[in-house]
Amino acid sequence: MEHSLSLNLGQKLAMTAKLQQAIQILQLSAQDLRDVIEKEYLENPALEMEDSFEDHESGEKTTDRYSIEEIASLANYLGSDTAGKAPVRETMPAFEAVETPQETLAEVLLEQVNFSCRPGRERRIAKYIVGSIDSRGYLRISTGELAAALQVDEQEVLAILQVIQGFEPAGVGARNLAECLRIQAQQQGIYKGLIALIIEKHLDRVAAAQFKQIAEMEDCSPGDVQLAVDIIRRLNPKPGCSYGGDRPDYIVPDIIVRKVNEEYVVLVNGYGIPKLNITALYRNNSGFDDDTKKYIEQRVNTAVWLIKSIEQRRQTLFNVVTEIVRVQRDFFDKGEAHLHPMLMRTVADAIGVHESTVSRAVANKYMEMPHGVISLKKFFAANLAGSQQGEELIAAQVKAMIKQLILEENSQKPWSDQQLSEMLAEKQMKISRRTVMKYREQLGYPSSVKRKRY
Repeated sequence: MEHSLSLNLGQKLAMTAKLQQAIQILQLSAQDLRDVIEKEYLENPALEMEDSFEDHESGEKTTDRYSIEEIASLANYLGSDTAGKAPVRETMPAFEAVETPQETLAEVLLEQVNFSCRPGRERRIAKYIVGSIDSRGYLRISTGELAAALQVDEQEVLAILQVIQGFEPAGVGARNLAECLRIQAQQQGIYKGLIALIIEKHLDRVAAAQFKQIAEMEDCSPGDVQLAVDIIRRLNPKPGCSYGGDRPDYIVPDIIVRKVNEEYVVLVNGYGIPKLNITALYRNNSGFDDDTKKYIEQRVNTAVWLIKSIEQRRQTLFNVVTEIVRVQRDFFDKGEAHLHPMLMRTVADAIGVHESTVSRAVANKYMEMPHGVISLKKFFAANLAGSQQGEELIAAQVKAMIKQLILEENSQKPWSDQQLSEMLAEKQMKISRRTVMKYREQLGYPSSVKRKRY
């Protein structure tokens, strides 16, 4: 075996820590960016933060974070286990999210138990029943099992359950869908005639839209059945779902587009994102020993890079959205049906960046427009097919057209998926019946059988 040495020249891009940080910041949403800024502020004493929520007209001046003595003492951190960590001032602003408490279904029911049931045996049974009610409001255990667990007579359990079924929300404590609807219908005084018959006997047929079969069985017209079903559908099949649960996720738009004098203006939303500066004392490190100067230089360089990365994120996001608005002018003027196919590569070439930069810029971000909030990624939806005119279609266009056709159809003779496919083809949108069915279901429209009105 021979061994030899050879020299090869080549180029490669090294992903430094700073470059990785800049890429990460570019793809962060506004809320995530705020979290990163707060974390860096706590760890880097060279940074001072001016919160965008503060009132800047108060006339108060921000004092320097550290005295000369405190700056000099930073050298003691070098070479220790706590190297790189900075002391936190006592007046550090808090960033805890304020969350409005929301009562759970169990809390609402237990409060009513305390008013409706006598202390002792009754209240003990009632609390056990409440604990057996799921998040939808249904009792998912039999009264026999409850009685055995509590070592009481089943009739006692049934009596207390009847009391609980009179609580708010209406229909709570039901053991199945029919009982849930029955309780609500009784409380509203509509549990009679055809409505009562449908609730007790025909819910499965209602789900299958078999109105003609129900009409034949109950000796009435399909129109009467459909009218009764419309009334029943106003009842709540999941009465417990309006209580408690996880905290809702709120969308904070990163970009705001406003129409001013027939032109669209792009604004990068900086509300809630703190502004960063270099602490005044750190701008001049003369008078410090070498170790302290080195420490200050490292921290200042890190702070400067972070500030530049945030500004680069803002500028890139502004450039990307400005190009989107230019290309999609018809969408902003006329709505979703006029959304044009667009590639990230096209936007990247127009603003002079790499395609991956555009991809990161639009990730996890939303735009607020005059007619709603939209994800930036929606502008780059996948293409579906080519039309006879050579134009590409996107899902949003097809969905908008399907929605329009369904809204304009004759409710007594609704269009089938095949008919919708053929009508789209006439509009230069060649889409298969299966694709039409998929998009119709995504829009929340039932099949033509279930859309039919008598």
